[in-house]
Amino acid sequence: TPTPTPTPTPNPASTPTPEPTPTATPTTTPTPTPTPTRAPTTPPPPAPAVYQWSELSYDITGDGTEPEMRIGGSSWGWQRYGGSIADKKYPHGGAVDGRSSVTIDLNRRCSAYDALVGVDDMTAGLGEVYFSVYADGIQLWRSGMVEGGDAVVPVHVNLAGHKTVRLVVEPHSHFDDLALADWAESKFTCS
Repeated sequence: TPTPTPTPTPNPASTPTPEPTPTATPTTTPTPTPTPTRAPTTPPPPAPAVYQWSELSYDITGDGTEPEMRIGGSSWGWQRYGGSIADKKYPHGGAVDGRSSVTIDLNRRCSAYDALVGVDDMTAGLGEVYFSVYADGIQLWRSGMVEGGDAVVPVHVNLAGHKTVRLVVEPHSHFDDLALADWAESKFTCS
């Protein structure tokens, strides 16, 4: 005999689960983006100061803050404008005898000495000399023999770490003592 199949019991009517009401989320303030910090800018170093020999003070009239010519221990020197070497004029410079020594106290940090050397045209093509640059007693530069009428010889000497400069002219013979030797465009570059 067949067993009767029970009738299924209906599930109770399900009530839909209400959707939850969203809870208000608190408003957040956005985190500020930091402004990038700029590296401090260092000012550029001051431009080097250029001191023309023709404009230097003597040590007895200067204030010790710029290059100055030392009177004691220096030969005669003519700070001049318009010297002429090999028929070319130069606006700045110094002229000395064919046997001379001029000492300059730098009085500050200087990086270079530059000049154009030669025998002045006032010697009428005569004179044979040698030019030298010393710093703190050490010879840093020496020319070959320079004769009257020769073109200028360029001079560039590194002065870093030095305190004094001595500009020396030596005659080739005793007759050349009277030559007029020029340090044209003679200048010191300092900070």
